[in-house]
Amino acid sequence: MTTFTRRTALIAGGLVVAGLNNLPAFGAPYQVLVFSKTAGFRHDSIPAGIQAIRDLGAANGFTVTASEDSNVFTTSSLAAYKAVIFLSTTGDILNDTQQAAFESYVNGGGGYVGVHAAADTEYDWPYYGQLCGAWFHSHPAIQQVTARVEDRTHPSTAHLGTTWVRTDELYNYRTNPRPNVHVLINLDESTYTGGNMGDHPIAWYHAQGSGRSFYTGFGHTIESYSDPVFRQHLLGGIQYAAGAGSTPPVTQIEGEAFTSQSGVQVAAHNGASGGRTLGYIDNGDWAGYAQVNTAGKTSFSARISSGGAGGTIRVRSGSATGPVLGTVAVPVTGGWENFQTVSTTLTPGTGPLFLTFSGGSGSLFDIDSFTLS
Repeated sequence: MTTFTRRTALIAGGLVVAGLNNLPAFGAPYQVLVFSKTAGFRHDSIPAGIQAIRDLGAANGFTVTASEDSNVFTTSSLAAYKAVIFLSTTGDILNDTQQAAFESYVNGGGGYVGVHAAADTEYDWPYYGQLCGAWFHSHPAIQQVTARVEDRTHPSTAHLGTTWVRTDELYNYRTNPRPNVHVLINLDESTYTGGNMGDHPIAWYHAQGSGRSFYTGFGHTIESYSDPVFRQHLLGGIQYAAGAGSTPPVTQIEGEAFTSQSGVQVAAHNGASGGRTLGYIDNGDWAGYAQVNTAGKTSFSARISSGGAGGTIRVRSGSATGPVLGTVAVPVTGGWENFQTVSTTLTPGTGPLFLTFSGGSGSLFDIDSFTLS
C-alpha cells in the first residue's frame, strides 16, 4: 500500500486537508478517457472538470484523453484505458454496438467513474443503471449541505473527516443504490431543503464483473473543480476505478441484493440492515450476485439468523454449480431476529459470486449481509 506524502496543509470547508497536491503516483503510468458527451442538459462545469482531471493526471501518473465522440467505444479503443470517466454526461449517448463494447470492457476488468450527471444518462440501458448505481430523479437549488462520511478507508474519502460541508447541486435518485453498492458518503437531509430519499447516498463504489465502478453525485459547480478537497475525492475514485490506488480490502453486500436466484425471497426483519434479509431459504435454493467478483477473495463472513433448521452456505464462483470456494455452517440462533456472524476462509475464484444453501426441511436461515475480503 502506498503512503500518501503529507507536506502542506490546506483549510477547506472546515477540514484540514494535508498534501493533496503532493500525492505520489501509483505504480506504472496509465491512461484514462474522459467522456463528456451530452444529449440533454449540458453542464458549464465540464471544461473545468476536464482540466482538473488533466491536472490530477499530471501530478499522479496518468494521462488523460478527453472526447465526446461515441465512436471511441470499441473494444480496441477502450483497451488503451484503465478507466473511463463519464463527466456529467446526459441522455442517450451510445448506440447498441458501443454499449456492448463498453459492457465487455468493464466486465473484463476496466474501470468506470461516474461524476454528477453521469446518473442522468442512458435510462433505457439496464446495464448502465446497474453500473452507475442509480439514476437521477430530481434536484433542489444549489445549496450548502452537511454530508456524512460512512467509510474513510477508500482512496476517495481517506482525506475527509466524519462530515463534509460543501455547496453543490444535490441529486435525488430514482432508487436507493445502497443494497447493491458500498456507500461512501450520504447526505444529511436535515441540513438542506429538497431531499426526498431519507437515507440519501451521494457517493459509492462496487465491483462490476471483473471491473470497478465509482460514482459521486458531487461536481455540478465550476467551483468544485478548483476545490482541493473535491479534487482529492475525485482522484481517489479514479485511482480505485483504474485499479491503481489502494483497493478497498472488503466488499460488503446486502443479502437481498441478489441479481439471480432460485427459491429465495426478500424478508422483512427488525434488526436487519435496511430492515430486510435474504430469506425463505430452503434446502437446494441459491442466490447469485453478478456485481461481486470472487477473484482475489480469501475470506467470507455473513450476518445470519435462524429460527428454523440452520444449515450450510457454500460459496461458489461462476454459477450455482460452479467451484466451491468455501463452506460455512449456519447454527440455529433461536429466532429470525437474533443475528450472529459466521465466517470461513476461501480459495479465490474467477467469476461472479453464487451462494448455495443446504440443510434440513423447511426454512433454514436468513442472511442479512455478507462480506468478502
